[in-house]
Amino acid sequence: MSDLDRQIEQLKKCEPLKESEVKALCLKAMEILVEESNVQRVDAPVTICGDIHGQFYDMKELFKVGGDCPKTNYLFLGDFVDRGFYSVETFLLLLALKVSYILLLQMLIQKIGNVRYPDRITLIRGNHESRQITQVYGFYDECLRKYGSVNVWRYCTDIFDYLSLSALIENKIFSVHGGLSPAISTLDQIRTIDRKQEVPHDGAMCDLLWSDPEDIVDGWGLSPRGAGFLFGGSVVTSFNHSNNIDYICRAHQLVMEGYKWMFGNQIVTVWSAPNYCYRCGNVAAILELDENLNKQFRVFDAAPQESRGAPAKKPPPDYFL
Repeated sequence: MSDLDRQIEQLKKCEPLKESEVKALCLKAMEILVEESNVQRVDAPVTICGDIHGQFYDMKELFKVGGDCPKTNYLFLGDFVDRGFYSVETFLLLLALKVSYILLLQMLIQKIGNVRYPDRITLIRGNHESRQITQVYGFYDECLRKYGSVNVWRYCTDIFDYLSLSALIENKIFSVHGGLSPAISTLDQIRTIDRKQEVPHDGAMCDLLWSDPEDIVDGWGLSPRGAGFLFGGSVVTSFNHSNNIDYICRAHQLVMEGYKWMFGNQIVTVWSAPNYCYRCGNVAAILELDENLNKQFRVFDAAPQESRGAPAKKPPPDYFL
């Protein structure tokens, strides 16, 4: 625990860990993540966060607004890496916070018995938690530049395969990175997916990470992203009714105002990377849910320039914002 605490403080300064430390952290995280469900249970109160995309100093702003972990219970909806300058530090800090809290719980349980404690940070997979995508949009190159080899990239991408595909908050709010799939009508179908693999090019797992809601679509449509689908309000209504959920919370799409409701408040997009790609000029948001699932959005701006480190290079080109 003392080594892990030191590593967390180091990562909070945006200083990368040694390669050997990354390997050990990822191996411990794998032991924890393998026990989680494809539809991971999350208790309220909880704060939901959308895409981060390696914008480390903006993530520090997020923690200023939402509170430090584990004081605040967080659910991150994926896309921790790529595009930003600090994907390594961003992802490893979140992973270290999760591992640290779980280890602390295990120590407490040994002392006082098998009492159930809720998780304090839940990480689910985004479409950028992928070997293929990270080789194009920055994370692979960042690991090679910072460590002189691709070993750290391999350790992290192996962890991606163990991340949950979705979360369910108090059995009422379904949370996923992208959206729905024509191959899935129930949460139980998600639970049966073998997630421990690279993100496929099509199929249910791909759709959960890549699909988008679209106002002008009735039913299902082709996605301009080249993966997943577009889906309309009737699809969301049917899914929510079949699974007895109040609404869907997802990320994946840049929202200039930080969050956006669609289809009569049946689905909401939360975006947590302000001034995305360091040029889009958007604000970011997090969604706070209290113990009764009452909602409060907190909107925040990018970190001030004087608090940022000097970037090593420009971010990679767009594929589809």
